[in-house]
Amino acid sequence: MNYNKKFLGMLILSLLSFGGLAQLSTPPGGGSQRSYVRQHIGGVGKVAIEYSSPGARGRTIFGGVVPYGFNNLGFGTSSAENPSPWRAGADQNTTFHFSHDVMIGGKALKAGKYGFFVAPSQEGAWTVIFSRDNNHWGSFFYDEKNDALRVEVAAEDASFHEWLTYEFIDRQNTSTTVALIWGDKKLPIKIELKDPVKAHMKALTAELNNQPGFTYQNYGAAARYASSVGEHDQAIKWSDLAINAPFFGQKNFGTMQTKAGVLTAAGKTDEAIAVMDEAMKLPGATAGAIHQYGRQLITAGKKDKALEVFKYNQKTNNGAWPTNYGLARGYSAVGNYKQAIKYLKLAKANVPAGDTVNGPLIDQNIAKLEKGEDIN
Repeated sequence: MNYNKKFLGMLILSLLSFGGLAQLSTPPGGGSQRSYVRQHIGGVGKVAIEYSSPGARGRTIFGGVVPYGFNNLGFGTSSAENPSPWRAGADQNTTFHFSHDVMIGGKALKAGKYGFFVAPSQEGAWTVIFSRDNNHWGSFFYDEKNDALRVEVAAEDASFHEWLTYEFIDRQNTSTTVALIWGDKKLPIKIELKDPVKAHMKALTAELNNQPGFTYQNYGAAARYASSVGEHDQAIKWSDLAINAPFFGQKNFGTMQTKAGVLTAAGKTDEAIAVMDEAMKLPGATAGAIHQYGRQLITAGKKDKALEVFKYNQKTNNGAWPTNYGLARGYSAVGNYKQAIKYLKLAKANVPAGDTVNGPLIDQNIAKLEKGEDIN
């Protein structure tokens, strides 16, 4: 019996020491509710903040409840020789969790979970601290040696906030700004993905290696993104898989047009044109789609090739709208205004019913051609 009591006592002490006893759902002391906010950055990065939210309750906050600078808290390791910043909340210290490497105030911070502390200033910028210590009660045991990052941030005046709040006040594709708001002050902290292209490419690769990777549409979308950010080799590989992958690859106008687009972006113009020559004969190659391709060639300075494409479109689709209009653009691009006027007149005769825009535009373009002006 004595042995059992001794064992039970040791067990209770052990649980108390390591926080093993379950917490009861009693109201938080001082009314400081535990709060949690999270925000994506560009669909890839995530920022999560957990904090306790005290109320102002008629008190002066900064310079009152929260002293300026670093202070001796009179407990733990905090002392006059080792003063502590503010816990940036109440009770358990505030934490930030970053899913990816970020930049804050022009300085890099690795992905991970950090304790968050602030040293307010009566004048000038406030000191913001991200600490590797992320599981302390308040800042009584704050140690500067565990700082992962310190930056200076300018505080701003704000409309009165009763409850301490963290709010994401700006959201961009590669960054977000979170503001600590309490009383009449706001502390905005801009958080940027350190390498957004790398983050997105890594995410796309992981997704394509899973269930989303079993459709040619997703490989095409990934190829277009990779091309847009200069990852040309990967873009070409993904565009090939959209066409040729076993079971789900499809060779149609859309997938071939995607491949031609990424080849063009990679400087492989001749290869892109060869791909589009084949694409125009595939399913999905509508008169409208081929017409738009011809216009892209004019914009790229490939005027003779554009005329060739417009001729093919007009012949293959028997003069259906907008093939005659395209042929007029093609002849105009190479300076043959007489032929361009001829095909504009044919185009006007088959403007779709209910289209009130193209008829007047055709008349305007005929007038321009008669004055010797290009219509492209």
